[in-house]
Amino acid sequence: MKQMAITLVDAAVGAGARDFKACEVLGISCRTLRRWRALTDLVDARQSPRARDYPHQLTDQEKAHILAVCNTPEHQSLPPSQIVPRLADQGIYVASESSFYRVLKAHGQLNRRGNSAAPKPVKHPKTWVATGPNQGKRPPNTVWRSH
Repeated sequence: MKQMAITLVDAAVGAGARDFKACEVLGISCRTLRRWRALTDLVDARQSPRARDYPHQLTDQEKAHILAVCNTPEHQSLPPSQIVPRLADQGIYVASESSFYRVLKAHGQLNRRGNSAAPKPVKHPKTWVATGPNQGKRPPNTVWRSH
C-alpha cells in the first residue's frame, strides 16, 4: 500500500500536481510521504494479531454435556439461571451460569424456554397534541399530552 501511494503521488506530481494536494487526495500527510520515501523497507513491521490460546476454555465434550443437561426433560423448560442452582442443590457442578448462556447462544437454543410466550407490544392510547392556539378543547374521555 505504501509503495502504491508513493507511485500515485509521483505520477500526480509528474502530471503537474503539488505534493500536498496529491497527499490530501490519498488522505495522508506530506510528512508521512517523506517518511515512507526515506524507508528502505516498506513492509509493515507490526506483528499481526495471533489467535489466543485460552487454557481454561470449555472443551467440546463439556459443551456437549451442557447441551445434554439443558435438553433433559426436567431442565428443557428452564433458563440457565434456574438450571445451575438446581444442579448445585444436587451437588453437581457442570459449568458457570454464564457458560451455560454462552453455549446455548452458540447453538441457537437461547430463546424462551418452555411454555413462556414472547411479550406482546403494548398499545398506547391515542394522544391529542396542541399544535396551535385555541386548541385546548378536546373530545370527552380523551387523553391530553403535549410533546
